[in-house]
Amino acid sequence: MIEPIDKKTSDLRVSPAQHLHGDFLVAGVTGAFGVRVREEQFLTMVGLRVPVGSADRDRLAQILGAELPARCGEVATGHDVVVLWLSPDEYLVISQSVAGSTLASYLRAGVSEGAAAVVDLSANRTTLRLEGPSAQAVLEKGCPLDLHPRAFATGTAVATNIGRVPVLLWKVGTDSYRILPRASFADYLGRWLIDAMAEFKVLGSG
Repeated sequence: MIEPIDKKTSDLRVSPAQHLHGDFLVAGVTGAFGVRVREEQFLTMVGLRVPVGSADRDRLAQILGAELPARCGEVATGHDVVVLWLSPDEYLVISQSVAGSTLASYLRAGVSEGAAAVVDLSANRTTLRLEGPSAQAVLEKGCPLDLHPRAFATGTAVATNIGRVPVLLWKVGTDSYRILPRASFADYLGRWLIDAMAEFKVLGSG
């Protein structure tokens, strides 16, 4: 069993968008045009590179509890983790309950020396959660993807841009998205989302 995060340690951390949490609450919209944003703090993120055809893939699948995703946009769900496809030999392993150093250690035990790479990237990105009936419309103001459900289904995650910021965009529900920018872009993207949401606050009050 993979050990959970030490809560005493996590309580000492400051997230990249923590200073915006009050602004996120104020910007939230309810009702038919509803949309809200919040930061999901301190998700564990481990980068994983495994050569195509490597025997390590089978060992990693046993550790993760899921086969590595096979194609662009695919997300695999395993034991307390999800795995996002980044390229044919590159993945991002995410967990809400396992510390990055612990998860990286378990994954390193499943790979051959020199054949794969495992790196704890937990401090590299943060996660913004955008939800509500107007969430898609907010994203469409600055994302070049076709976000119609026929083209971007629930359970899909891809690399793209939002407001010129490189992100991983992961649709986790019908009107719910996880947006993963690098930590240095958290302030800019958070403020961009607040501004993009303002139109729906006016519509909701009309």
